[in-house]
Amino acid sequence: MPADQHAPRRILVTGVGANPGFGLTRSLIRRGHTVIAADANRLAPGFLLPSVVPRVIPLAGDSDFPGVMAGLCRDLAVEAVVAGIEPDLEPLTQMAPGLDADGVRLWLPDAPSVRVCTDKALFHEVLTEHGIATPRTWQPTDLDQVADGAELVIKPRRGHGAQNVHFVRSREHARVLCELVPEPILQERIHGREFTADCLVDRSGRASVILRSRDLVKAGLATVSTTFDDPTARGLVVRTLSAVGALGLCCVQGFILGDGTVTITELNARAAGGFPLTEAAGADLVGQMVNGLFGMPVDHSRLTYRTGMFMTSYTETLAVGEAAELERTATAKGEAS
Repeated sequence: MPADQHAPRRILVTGVGANPGFGLTRSLIRRGHTVIAADANRLAPGFLLPSVVPRVIPLAGDSDFPGVMAGLCRDLAVEAVVAGIEPDLEPLTQMAPGLDADGVRLWLPDAPSVRVCTDKALFHEVLTEHGIATPRTWQPTDLDQVADGAELVIKPRRGHGAQNVHFVRSREHARVLCELVPEPILQERIHGREFTADCLVDRSGRASVILRSRDLVKAGLATVSTTFDDPTARGLVVRTLSAVGALGLCCVQGFILGDGTVTITELNARAAGGFPLTEAAGADLVGQMVNGLFGMPVDHSRLTYRTGMFMTSYTETLAVGEAAELERTATAKGEAS
């Protein structure tokens, strides 16, 4: 029987302690799939979601990450792996041939495209080469080229979320932060309407784009969002996806300036933390991702959405109990081996 998005699948999701992996796990469970919830932190909140098969895995940078992941896929009859956090993308891309030989599906861009998406300095170079507006970017050694008083963002060249991101106005402060932030880059700070585009790119390169404004942002996460449409923003997002060779589920961030022009700031080859709004607005984002993951056509007619839909997010209480119970639950996850 051909694969069908409604047929239950066994899908391993990494990074279930972070918003994207947590949200993907919930969405897949609602669709009837069995989720192997994986994270390097044994206290990851996603381990407590009902019906998941929780497993502790090494950090992506650890040498035993590939072996542990391959073993989990074999032992738990995993049919596909979906990365929920940035650091897992490159090692999973390298593992793709071996996973495929074991019958485990991945749906990621090729290795060069993943590197562009995970390296902010390289992303800036690629977009500049393609004439796509993006914030001016400097290396710490180029700091003297930046006008003193310019608004800057200091951030890690690699990484995810808003970790180690700082805003400054003076070269003196920027110089100090470049000593503290790991692998730092400097970017001009952009002001305007900040947005995220939830995207699904099929194997022919066709992309569906769902735009939502980041109305209230806390610690890098949009806690209030609203869906909208803007032809200029949508067009530049599609150009960006093409420029980096994006494939599958991904998200693009940028700003719409006061004059209507658009600037792209980053592209992540994974789901965004706020993608549940996209689904609430009518786009079958995860369902069509599962289709593509298992080699079925993506139905772009199912990826339309209603504008003017909003979502508010806040930290929720997932479980309450005795501390000893939490310890037993965490231990039961089992360090994968």
